[in-house]
Amino acid sequence: MPEFHKYSFFNLQFSIRTCFSLLLFTILLTATETSAAQTWHTVRWVNDGDTVVLTTGLRVRYIGLNAPEIDHADQKAQPHGYRSRSFNRDLVLSRRIRLESDTERYDRYGRLLAYVFLDDGSFLNALLLQEGMAFYLYHPTNVKYDHLLMKAQQEAMELKKGLWRNWRDEAQKLIGNRHSRRFHLASCPLVAKIKSKNKVQFSSKWDAFQQGYAPSKKCIREFWSY
Repeated sequence: MPEFHKYSFFNLQFSIRTCFSLLLFTILLTATETSAAQTWHTVRWVNDGDTVVLTTGLRVRYIGLNAPEIDHADQKAQPHGYRSRSFNRDLVLSRRIRLESDTERYDRYGRLLAYVFLDDGSFLNALLLQEGMAFYLYHPTNVKYDHLLMKAQQEAMELKKGLWRNWRDEAQKLIGNRHSRRFHLASCPLVAKIKSKNKVQFSSKWDAFQQGYAPSKKCIREFWSY
């Protein structure tokens, strides 16, 4: 009987130590994940309206938007491309930004996908959309601020800011995909691959953008090439 109490006490001590170790490990793991998901960094370089390079060398791509391109080796700058980059640069170059991740951390180019917050708490992703410096781009796995970002674009469209200021459009049949939130010309071969339940029709590009859809680059010219 005494032996039973001895080993029972030993087992109890072992269990307590084990539970404590597991608890400590969980706390440290959670803290590490939180730190990785929300971190402060300094911007070394601004590529364009939606991409920057940190002092660590890491490239960051803003989640939920797409800004017009600047000059590349094989492409001329798109309208508003340099204006969008200047707007972004004035806010972040050589300054601290807080990065917040979502479900998918990196894109196919190895860039960190992030929501960006300024020192004063401003949400840069939404601010760029609100000022018409980019258009809303839905991403099925990164939707933490999805509703807020789409509303920011709708506000810019209503006030005709930035990209939306001198909008010219024509009535045409466009088919959107509810799953991907991309829209296509009705004549695009990709339309045949969209399931019937996911098809939605628009009468103009403006209507498609207003509802949070973005152009499919594979079969339609991007909207700012007007």
